Amino acid sequence: MLGIIGAMDEEVNKLKDMLDNVTVIDKAGMEFYKGAMDGREVVIVRSGIGKVNAGICTQLLIDLFDVSAIINTGIAGSLNDEINIGDIVLSSDALQHDVDAKAFGYEAGIIPRMDTSVFQADKGLMELASKCCNEVLKGIKAFEGRIVSGDQFISDKEKKKWLKDTFGGLCTEMEGAAVAHTAYLNKVPFLIIRAISDKADDSASMDYPAFEAMAIDNSVKLMSDIIRKGSF
Repeated sequence: MLGIIGAMDEEVNKLKDMLDNVTVIDKAGMEFYKGAMDGREVVIVRSGIGKVNAGICTQLLIDLFDVSAIINTGIAGSLNDEINIGDIVLSSDALQHDVDAKAFGYEAGIIPRMDTSVFQADKGLMELASKCCNEVLKGIKAFEGRIVSGDQFISDKEKKKWLKDTFGGLCTEMEGAAVAHTAYLNKVPFLIIRAISDKADDSASMDYPAFEAMAIDNSVKLMSDIIRKGSF
């Protein structure tokens, strides 16, 4: 069974409407929609915004539904000039950019006393998503690389440059690395998929409302094709 997490209603409502034989389980203020899509068992849930919500949601998916894989879909701000609004980023890995234990000798983003702070996405899921991108999102570029997450909406050029220079991230958002962290600890394969809705700089407040809908539409098209062609 595949678990799908989105942060906002706009990201998951269209996918929920595609489900058959739906049952809803309410837990921790989150509604988990379990059903079938193209003959595949799927659970879809809105986590809410931020890393804590995303981590709790991921653990509940694993505990309640014993999912075999998790995909976190949504929108993000680009950190790379080549990645434009509407493009797709598939996570090769994910890390939390707002972890700061430098006072104890750790580099930025390093979680003390863990064996890793960079969580590797499942290669099979990434290959499937890349293939689906090429087939259903004509004219949209798909990039594979690092996604960085933090409890911050990035909207200035200096912060954007720091994230890119320090971590080599392709895009930034507020949930993916928490999903990745939780999936890693539970040994569940995962992939983070982000459609770019803004450029994570001074133009974010201007771009975001205009392009959010297009980014979400791309995510829904991609997710429905992944479900259709995957084996979970």
